[in-house]
Amino acid sequence: MLTSATVEKIQFASRDEIPEPYRWDLTAIFPDWDRWKAAYGDLESRVDAFAKLQGTLAQGPEALLAAFRATDAMGQMAYKIWYFASLRYDEDQRDNSISARRQEVQILLAKWQQATSWFNPELLKIPLETVRDWMQASLDLQLYRFAIEDLYRQQEHVLDEKGERLLSLNNRFESTPYDSYAALSTADASFPSLVLTTGEEVTLTYGQYRAILSTRRNQADRAEAFRRYHEMYHASLNTYASLYNGVLQRDWFRARARGYGTTLEAALHGNNIPVSVVETLIARTKAGVAPLQRYERLRQRVLGLDTYHVYDRVVPLVELEERYPYDEVLEWIVESTAPLGDEYQRRMKRAVTGRWIDVYESTGKRSGAYSAPVYGVHPYMLLNYNNTLDAVFTLAHELGHSMHTMLSHEHQPFVYADYTIFVAEVPSTLSEALFLDRMLARTDSARRRIVLLQHAIDGIASTFFTQVMFADYELQAHRLVEQGRPITADVLSELYRTLLHEYHGDVMDYDELARVTWARIPHFFNSPYYVYQYATCFASTAQLVRQIREGSAAARAEATDRYLNLLQAGGSDYPMELLKRAGVDLSEPGPVDAVVQQFDGLVTRLEAELGALAKRS
Repeated sequence: MLTSATVEKIQFASRDEIPEPYRWDLTAIFPDWDRWKAAYGDLESRVDAFAKLQGTLAQGPEALLAAFRATDAMGQMAYKIWYFASLRYDEDQRDNSISARRQEVQILLAKWQQATSWFNPELLKIPLETVRDWMQASLDLQLYRFAIEDLYRQQEHVLDEKGERLLSLNNRFESTPYDSYAALSTADASFPSLVLTTGEEVTLTYGQYRAILSTRRNQADRAEAFRRYHEMYHASLNTYASLYNGVLQRDWFRARARGYGTTLEAALHGNNIPVSVVETLIARTKAGVAPLQRYERLRQRVLGLDTYHVYDRVVPLVELEERYPYDEVLEWIVESTAPLGDEYQRRMKRAVTGRWIDVYESTGKRSGAYSAPVYGVHPYMLLNYNNTLDAVFTLAHELGHSMHTMLSHEHQPFVYADYTIFVAEVPSTLSEALFLDRMLARTDSARRRIVLLQHAIDGIASTFFTQVMFADYELQAHRLVEQGRPITADVLSELYRTLLHEYHGDVMDYDELARVTWARIPHFFNSPYYVYQYATCFASTAQLVRQIREGSAAARAEATDRYLNLLQAGGSDYPMELLKRAGVDLSEPGPVDAVVQQFDGLVTRLEAELGALAKRS
């Protein structure tokens, strides 16, 4: 087992210096680059062969089934080919040779899109009733019923063959803004060094920056880390604004090309989600920010700060020098999922012992954390683990994603194995909630209870309130483009400053650099209209956890079965329908209001714990 001291030493080491058990093993995807290249060539041949199926769909159910099966086969290969290159790239984003291979895959995937662009328009020329008759006569074709019915639902936004081909030619440029953002903010970034008031010198990677904000009690250290880190972004702010304008213009182009009235409508229509879900989420959250501001006033008072800034929002309210060695917390996380059953726990043990996880930060490695759903193999998880409580909950979060992937891939055919983003954050946040329950239940320390309560509150603040603010920001930014308004660094920064005031009110003292923090949010550049789903998923989780925790044993068992069925369902139905079957209706305001009430109750409980601790001191 690695000690905390050893972890600190290897945090910025080269990848080869990190012990093998803490590096993922990608040979389960391909044993080497030669096998990857062979698979690449095979997929390329299949893409060429698929183009020859054009004009055959009207021949009957067997021809249509053959096309669907060919698409599935290409998709399964593409998962492995893409993720092998992408995961290797994320090990060290400075490696130009792997970056080139990753670009090769992007080029091939764009060619695939071009070669298959005829499929939807050709199928839609066949009357739906005819296709329904074919499905009635062919059991094998019935597998694709939901996919077929959904395509006809979206028919008005599918272009003719020429239009679809034209749009497919644009696909190879889709990721350019984010790829440029990643290069600017990670691969080509020159992270500043900082000497703390303790005399320690640290390099301000994102992981170290977050660690300073969450562990350093000296406000001057947090302030200087905030200033130095965001000066990096301010120095290239016009470039970041140009890249984000590229994202906005791209999204508006796609929306108009397919006949949508707005970019939000275009983003939601595929999953059959009403625009009102996002608009209501934002409106009701803005109406419920009073508990958030009450918490921040409590923080300022307890911390004894004359001024309160964005970099003061996560530092612990009480001192508790506690580190969380990776190997120890793995056992705790597995234990915490006991309410979900023995089989669920057995799957989780496979995930944490099978070298599926790339654990520690190293030079050039991608920042942050994710779970990659490699179909036909198993999920892989990227972490930058640093022994903090935040890192522990990040691990629980990503394991929730990975369990969702395992259950979906085991129970669904390939065509429905990929679940939607709208559902994806439910198992990750539920995993965190169960872990919090386990940690609170096993402690009799008032200080530890305060730390855990703060973590729960901060989780809602970041996963709900902050993500809604981000969603508000990108919605307003997209609407500026839709209105033909200019997009500049000043426009984007002023929009962000305004939203900070709307959500946090007069509690905060707003540093000038707080205006530019939009530039370091990767989701804006990589996956627009994604972050609101953190909030809707958090609201869904709040209801699901309550159902799993409360009531009779039979009621809890039934709720657990509904939840596991949600994970097993993958993408076999529209996400709002899947959630309804699990017990959550996001068309109603109740889930959002429930989170606000939950937050208010936790703040009240924290306030009482802090008051009791002060009396004992």
